[in-house]
Amino acid sequence: MAWLFEGPSGSYDARTEEAVKGFQGKRGLPRTGRTDTVTWQRLLGMTREPGQWELYLMGGQPAAEPDARCLTGRVLCVDKTSRTLRWMIDGRTLTTVSVRFGSQYTPTREGVFRVYWKSRHHVSTLYDSPMPYAMFFSGGQAVHYSSDFAARGYAGASHGCVNVRDEAAIAELFARVRNGDKVVVSW
Repeated sequence: MAWLFEGPSGSYDARTEEAVKGFQGKRGLPRTGRTDTVTWQRLLGMTREPGQWELYLMGGQPAAEPDARCLTGRVLCVDKTSRTLRWMIDGRTLTTVSVRFGSQYTPTREGVFRVYWKSRHHVSTLYDSPMPYAMFFSGGQAVHYSSDFAARGYAGASHGCVNVRDEAAIAELFARVRNGDKVVVSW
């Protein structure tokens, strides 16, 4: 559905209900937000198996077990394979968000780092691009919100940073993460 930008969450939440209302409205159905029989049949009639490229663009990889280095302390656990960032405390996942990374020419560094500086309204001096909610962990690389990622999905890339497309989630993470918290970036 074009209205569900975060991918499947596994629960029928407010975002799902809004997506269903959008689907219903575009097709002239009552905008209830519930998948009644008529809505479900219309949806099934328009559904097809996505191709590999479509799955890649939506971030359709399964979440893997977290890296063992993420299981102790306060950790931003970044998994390049599943393209997820988990905020974890002592092995318990509190938040999971979709992320994207740098291109082959500006790759995101892998390893264990620490958040050494946070900047709420940061603008890159190198690329002259906004990096809101930036949490720097390695040189100029940071975890931050990206409006480009929110708009284009995985069709783009960062300049090495870990981009988050959910602004509300990154704002909440920014408020919780402290300087000194661990960052693990792994495959």
